[in-house]
Amino acid sequence: MGKKYNHKHLKGIIPPMITPLLGRDILDAAGLERLIEHILGGGVHGLFILGTTGEGPSLSCCLQHELIDRVCKQVAGQVPVLVGITNTIFAESVAIAHKAEEAGAEAVVLAPPYYFPTGQVEFLEYLEHLVNKINLPLYLYNMPGLTKFAFEPETIAAAADMDGVYGIKDSSGDMIYFHKIKRKLQDKKNFSIFIGREELLAESLLLGGDGGVTGGAIFYPKLYVDLYNAAQAEDLPKMRKLHDKVMEVSSAIYGVGHYGGSSYLKGTKCVLSCMGICSDFMAEPFHKFRQKERAIIQSRLKELGLLEK
Repeated sequence: MGKKYNHKHLKGIIPPMITPLLGRDILDAAGLERLIEHILGGGVHGLFILGTTGEGPSLSCCLQHELIDRVCKQVAGQVPVLVGITNTIFAESVAIAHKAEEAGAEAVVLAPPYYFPTGQVEFLEYLEHLVNKINLPLYLYNMPGLTKFAFEPETIAAAADMDGVYGIKDSSGDMIYFHKIKRKLQDKKNFSIFIGREELLAESLLLGGDGGVTGGAIFYPKLYVDLYNAAQAEDLPKMRKLHDKVMEVSSAIYGVGHYGGSSYLKGTKCVLSCMGICSDFMAEPFHKFRQKERAIIQSRLKELGLLEK
């Protein structure tokens, strides 16, 4: 590894940023500026755009390109920017990776193509073809709940041997799986393992994980950064206290309404709107919270101390 790249080992809290929208294909540019300023102000270690929380698969190529340009320009190297390139079309993944490189992003992030079922060997061949076409370091994204594909530990180990693959974000929520991949990759010292489910962040850090790509860090970045720093300092009492706060955030925000898998995303965008940071418009097929759910979010934000009572 390292033949084509000058890429440091990523660690820490890298929020999977939402995409602020004013309409179906209209970026909330002013809200985006405030959002980036808010997230960076919490001391995060990177920024991930166009992932699941960023509604990447629901956005037009034109809007994706605009977002990449605006984010990279504003961040201006303060922290690494990672760009999601997941697509069912190989050429589109390559194109967005090239756009990310042109704009100054640090790396790209790839979940498996999510329509046709893929085998482990087929995916490794696909991945090899892809990394030979792009010039940025690549991180894998394990999201079996949406892609119908889970990386087997042996597949991740094989990917880690490829020139240009530097880590994985695991959003499976399965800590046994986390143990297995950590063990399988114990000799890969420069391969980052990030957790996606923030409820498991503290546990993963204690077990040697490298950080979190956690949604709550979009609106409450300091909490998650403080938890990461407490883990690095091996301050277990402080970790327990901060983990309890993370669980409080999770319980208060992500289960509002009866929207299945989109409640987390609706809640996150609603929080940012209530805080006056950006619009909560959502890409189709989803809609933002109605007034009833919004009132619940406002009340809970006050209880969490994120809004004045």
